[in-house]
Amino acid sequence: MAVDNGVAAIPPGVPSAGNRGREVVYYMAIERIPGVGSTLAKRLIAYCGSAEAVFREKRSILQKIPGIGMMIAQEVAGQKVLSRAEEEYAFLKKHGYRVLCYTDDDYPGRLKQCEDGPVALFVAGTLDFNQPKVLSIVGTRHATPYGVKWCEKLLAQMAESGHSPVIVSGLAYGIDICAHRAAVQYQLPTVAVMATGLDKVYPTLHYSTAMKIIEEGGAWVTDFFSKTVPERVNFLRRNRIIAGLSDATLVVESGAKGGALITADLAFSYNRDVLALPGRVTDDYSRGCNQLIRSTKAALVETLSDIEYALNWERGQPTKEKQLTLFPQLTADEQLIVDNLKNKTVETIDVLCRETRMQMANLSVVLFSLEMKGLVRTLPGKQYALI
Repeated sequence: MAVDNGVAAIPPGVPSAGNRGREVVYYMAIERIPGVGSTLAKRLIAYCGSAEAVFREKRSILQKIPGIGMMIAQEVAGQKVLSRAEEEYAFLKKHGYRVLCYTDDDYPGRLKQCEDGPVALFVAGTLDFNQPKVLSIVGTRHATPYGVKWCEKLLAQMAESGHSPVIVSGLAYGIDICAHRAAVQYQLPTVAVMATGLDKVYPTLHYSTAMKIIEEGGAWVTDFFSKTVPERVNFLRRNRIIAGLSDATLVVESGAKGGALITADLAFSYNRDVLALPGRVTDDYSRGCNQLIRSTKAALVETLSDIEYALNWERGQPTKEKQLTLFPQLTADEQLIVDNLKNKTVETIDVLCRETRMQMANLSVVLFSLEMKGLVRTLPGKQYALI
């Protein structure tokens, strides 16, 4: 692209996107300049007055901005990133995805407070990120039954206690996908922060869950363009978004090293609360959590009350009652079981049999009926719980 007297010419295709579209393209392009990350991109915009002004500025002026220098100034003047940004904007617009620039009112307010928050965020879904309660849940990809159980239990208790936080995680194997699935199950909005563009779901095994996230009012979020390969460095980079979107980060399980601890460190650096589920000293995937607690970097979480205390959450109207109204026509036996389970997390079939005074054979039939109606779920060990 030709440059006249050190001033970059504006590609003729960019203005065709309209005023808003043109502005967004410049925001999208600026972080794609080699050597420019989110923090330096914001510095460039602040010095020049707008994202568009960065690309119009003289090279001699740009290289005097702290942290820029001659090489980056030449990259800006070259304008190569603008055509790729315009192509990506067309892709996002075609599929109805949103672009939230950090100067927009609907850009996540918590993330805006982070110096290294993305200049432009790409979103699938209509979720409002600026809700009163937002909690990130992260952990090892090698989740144990202990971690899965407690992740599900804490989210179930949140819903039962009338909390409706936005649950943020990374759609990865292990604790991440457990948190997303439990959030969907208990009708809590959830956000999947992706290490790829919005053109693919990684890992593909989690595609159906990713679709349910959107269907249930959640969102996919990324600052990567489409056609991005899911490399390891991308997962580390996306962790800043997971930590930055929320009030607190809960680490459910983690080894002595891992991405969950990196996310916790980022949350701590943002002056956000860090919470951790303790485990036995002999368990490899509790070592990271125990270390966070031992170093006083994280508050210990044993029950929902610990989260409520740490984050100053007040209990609202339980959501369980809303679910039960979907099937108001319950038989007397069905209602008896529902009433028995209302104030319990789980219960064994033997205890239900004793407390309801129903014959085991009849009880099994009624429990199956409630399961088919979507009101009760079966757990290992012949245990039952309300959904």
